[in-house]
Amino acid sequence: MAATKVDQIMITIHAALTTDAIELALEYNIDIIFLKNTGQPMGRVWHSKLGSISTIRRKQLFLQDSPLGLQLVKEWILEKMDNQIRLLKKLEVNRRDDEKRAIIRDTIEKIEKQKANIMSINNKETVNNVRNMLLGYEGTAGRVYFETLGKLIPEKYAFEARSRNPAKDPFNCMLNYSYGILYSSVEKACIIAGLDPYIGIMHTDNYNKKALVYDYG
Repeated sequence: MAATKVDQIMITIHAALTTDAIELALEYNIDIIFLKNTGQPMGRVWHSKLGSISTIRRKQLFLQDSPLGLQLVKEWILEKMDNQIRLLKKLEVNRRDDEKRAIIRDTIEKIEKQKANIMSINNKETVNNVRNMLLGYEGTAGRVYFETLGKLIPEKYAFEARSRNPAKDPFNCMLNYSYGILYSSVEKACIIAGLDPYIGIMHTDNYNKKALVYDYG
């Protein structure tokens, strides 16, 4: 396969890559990602020309104390909730069971309520002042969303709630692996855009945590 047709190289456990392959990947700006067996990225190799500059980093830090930062976070969370609602509506169309259709409609109503809570937050506030409220509204919507999914999927894959470390069932195991791949793609996009993936807006800066990646993810 030609190098121009390759976007990413993902390497899990028990694999090796020659220096010649790495050199070719760098030459064509091909992202090389090292993953744990859970799908969680643990390292990556990218071209030295990519990366954030100090000016952008300083502006990222200011967003936590700026109304613009709150506007961005509200838009991200609302879009996430809209995606959840869209999927639930698609699932409702394919359900003939009135009880399950009622569960879906009730869940959509609950998520809509959390959307209204977020939209009611004063746009003149800053993320630092309302962070706990935002996390609470987002968490409530996410909890009812996944609880409903657990009731709709085939019984052998059913689950009660999200579980991360460790995953308590096959569905959560799949979700955790998929999120790991997603976070890796988001991190790459941040780096290419010149953003520092470790400087978040809603998620606080913790040592060795890619806060901005979790903001977008």
